[in-house]
Amino acid sequence: MRTKSLKKNKINVVTLGCSKNVYDSEVLMGQLRANNKEVVHQEEGNVVVINTCGFIANAKEESVNTILEYVQKKEEGVVDKVFVTGCLSERYKPDLQKEIPDVDQYFGTTELPSLLKALGADYKHELVGERLTTTPKNYAYLKIAEGCDRPCSFCAIPLMRGKHRSTPIESLVTEAEKLAAEGVKELILIAQDLTYYGLDLYKKRALAELLQALVKVEGIEWIRLHYAFPTGFPMDVLEVMKEEPKVCNYIDIPLQHISDHILKSMRRGTTYEKTTRLLKDFRKAVPEMAIRTTLIVGYPGETEEDFQLLKEWVQEMRFERLGCFTYSHEENTHAFNLEDDVPEDVKMQRANEIMDIQSQISWELNQAKIGKEFRVVIDRKEGSYYVGRTEHDSPDVDNEVLINAEEGYLRTGEFYTVSIIDAADFDLYAELVADAS
Repeated sequence: MRTKSLKKNKINVVTLGCSKNVYDSEVLMGQLRANNKEVVHQEEGNVVVINTCGFIANAKEESVNTILEYVQKKEEGVVDKVFVTGCLSERYKPDLQKEIPDVDQYFGTTELPSLLKALGADYKHELVGERLTTTPKNYAYLKIAEGCDRPCSFCAIPLMRGKHRSTPIESLVTEAEKLAAEGVKELILIAQDLTYYGLDLYKKRALAELLQALVKVEGIEWIRLHYAFPTGFPMDVLEVMKEEPKVCNYIDIPLQHISDHILKSMRRGTTYEKTTRLLKDFRKAVPEMAIRTTLIVGYPGETEEDFQLLKEWVQEMRFERLGCFTYSHEENTHAFNLEDDVPEDVKMQRANEIMDIQSQISWELNQAKIGKEFRVVIDRKEGSYYVGRTEHDSPDVDNEVLINAEEGYLRTGEFYTVSIIDAADFDLYAELVADAS
């Protein structure tokens, strides 16, 4: 056994869930690297850290299955230690300790120093903005706040992430500068709620000020906004978007539903009328803006009438980007007290109907782009195509622009001007016009 202790550990970080988790894993890996630890992301390693998601049923199931998979590998002697962190662990630690005792240790979302200690590393406060990024080198997530103060009935995030805490502007600028020095050209701003940014630190909504500070960072070419909230949206952000070419004409604003009584039960603090007016104000202020939203169908008490209203509204609003989830009945949330009365098959049917409508809208909007020129960034090469994105597209969730690789060599992470020659439901086909870098 003595020889085993001489072996240098290789720490494999496995990330599940959303972009906030990706960011947290990158911070953890940056800390481990600064402690001279060998660390990899989703590769092979004898010590495994699983950063879990605890948001909805499917995600929880995936997290539990992943833990069980690595515990099995530990039993087989393939890995030596398994640690679990993240949202599932924060939310269900006592249950997990009882049900899966073979995990070496469980940590919550705020226990990074303790997790590092367990991995034989020290938490280094001076490493502001030091991360080991796992995304393609041209873009990175920038988490501007943690936690959430919103009372949405269906959401367990405040249980797992705590109250809203903004990161100071100067710290975020420092982080952006470090990312830019490593070749990052696109910042994707994330938080549970971007629109709340600054209220705790500066006693006012300061997202517009943050954007004005970030556009000054040399090397950053695109800044993209994810996860805004419709209530109390700071309209000065639109001014910055319009004036600053670096701020993408793009916003991700999850609206969840549009029926007034469902919105009230969801505790969203808005109405059909207010939401519709906000979207019209967006389009008026920034006509070229691509609006991404997500919806929930099958929420308790959602009638056929509510659903028909939602369908009509989706058709009317013609969102550039839209995703749809079926409702997940989560314990310890306000909505858990309600009866989960929409059958699963009806939930699925409703989600499919919404996505069929969206698919048609997306196809029509894409057809209108044929013959037009766009600036795209190249994310990767896949088969015989280079895969790029316009400023209206976020990685992994939105449309992609496919350029035939036989046309010539394109560099990943660089910007080019292309002309759209064909379009499908969710993808565009293009040919090269010029190098825009």
